Amino acid sequence: MSRRVEPPSGWPPPQTASLAGTALDLPALAEAVAERYFERYPEDLDRYGDAARAWERHDTQHLLNWAVGDVEGWVDLDAQVRWLAGVLDARGFPLDHLAGNLELAADVVAEQVAGGTAVAERLRAAAAVALER
Repeated sequence: MSRRVEPPSGWPPPQTASLAGTALDLPALAEAVAERYFERYPEDLDRYGDAARAWERHDTQHLLNWAVGDVEGWVDLDAQVRWLAGVLDARGFPLDHLAGNLELAADVVAEQVAGGTAVAERLRAAAAVALER
């Protein structure tokens, strides 16, 4: 059974992040992650309806930005993932899906971002943090 989920509101996701002086197109990366995410978790389309894709891209853009910020030294990705996991857990969202999203994001970054190895490693490590709750 699906329930009505509102589309994202509040703090909009960033459109770019700067890694070693190179601007990354976060919407494009998030879309690539979303494609893989819904191949792995198609049930989320039924569960969350029309808002599923918008939330997936929204949260992934934030996660990618935080991962880049962690590598660049201005944010703590693990702390942000713990916070997001708390919010999602309170809403009944399966945290293994959050962990899977982080793993998929790591794969996309490793494949599509020149010099993105450290970001991909941080995303993979954060997947374990998401499951700590």
